[in-house]
Amino acid sequence: MPADDSPRTPWILGVSGASGTPYAAAVLRALCAAGEAVDLVVSRAARLTILDETGHAFRDAHWREDLATWLGASLDDADLRYWPAGDLAAGPSSGSYRAKGMIVVPASTAACAGIALGLSKDLLQRAAEVNLKERRPVVIVPRETPVTRSHLLHLVELIDSGAVVLPASPGFYGSGANAQAQQLVDFVAGKILDAATIPHTLLTRWTGHLGHR
Repeated sequence: MPADDSPRTPWILGVSGASGTPYAAAVLRALCAAGEAVDLVVSRAARLTILDETGHAFRDAHWREDLATWLGASLDDADLRYWPAGDLAAGPSSGSYRAKGMIVVPASTAACAGIALGLSKDLLQRAAEVNLKERRPVVIVPRETPVTRSHLLHLVELIDSGAVVLPASPGFYGSGANAQAQQLVDFVAGKILDAATIPHTLLTRWTGHLGHR
């Protein structure tokens, strides 16, 4: 078969400092399983959250090794590229950089505000703003609760800019009241992938029949 010489066009995955790094891990595993190229941006605050929630460090110089440890999976066949959050000259900072779109999961209220206001305080915010202005799909997954009026206004600004705002709100109909944590994480990850039109098998879909899972 001839080699595939089509240009690399990744999904950009941004991980901010909100609690909820298991959602990011589930989405990244599914993107790799679907054969998607991924550009990863992990904010400085997210490194602390990953360490706190998993006990694993995430270091620029050892990102691939640390990422494999965090995901608990081999990345040998994965098409991954990592950009440090402080690198504002990175590829995803420009609209001319090829990308399918961007997913920000979890999205802290600070990240949501920065993207909505166009602050570009780091590469995560800048890349999300770029994908919005280029009219590419952008899925933003806020997790913090409760929210203030300013938080809600920033989410409305994101929706008005074309983003899909998808709160990390798991449904129980696929696994019931005794659902395990990973099932609830996978439900949210599945909804994120649905919004990005990426095939997956992470959740049990509603069929319209009670009592059937």
